[in-house]
Amino acid sequence: MKEYKFKINGSEYAVSIDSVEGKKAEVTVNGTSYSVEMENGAPEAPQAAATAPVASAPEVNGKAPEAAPAEKPAGKGKQVTSPLPGIILEVSVKVGDSVKAGQKVAVIEAMKMENEIQAEKDGTITEINVSKGDSVLEGAPIVTIA
Repeated sequence: MKEYKFKINGSEYAVSIDSVEGKKAEVTVNGTSYSVEMENGAPEAPQAAATAPVASAPEVNGKAPEAAPAEKPAGKGKQVTSPLPGIILEVSVKVGDSVKAGQKVAVIEAMKMENEIQAEKDGTITEINVSKGDSVLEGAPIVTIA
């Protein structure tokens, strides 16, 4: 059993990987057990630990998060993505807004906790890919900053 500690947007997570068989892993996150199905099976490197804890989201309001709408072609800029699956509670910026690195661009509810999504760099918002109430998966684009 491997144990890890993650800090995601200021929230700490104690994660242990209990077992991995093919594409299925049993993990424990902050004392709660999850059965995780991995897309490509168990990788050879410890990289699986970084993605396994957030690959399975608990049900929110009786349903699992759905995939984000089909990605739009990436234009100029850097996409700010969701660090974990959840529901968008707030989009704090509009297209054309100037943002600074670390500024809140959205709030996501995941595992019954609110998590701020922050700009990764200074720039201007060129695209907003989500709306309040949307269910998103880990890695789903939230906004694009040029």
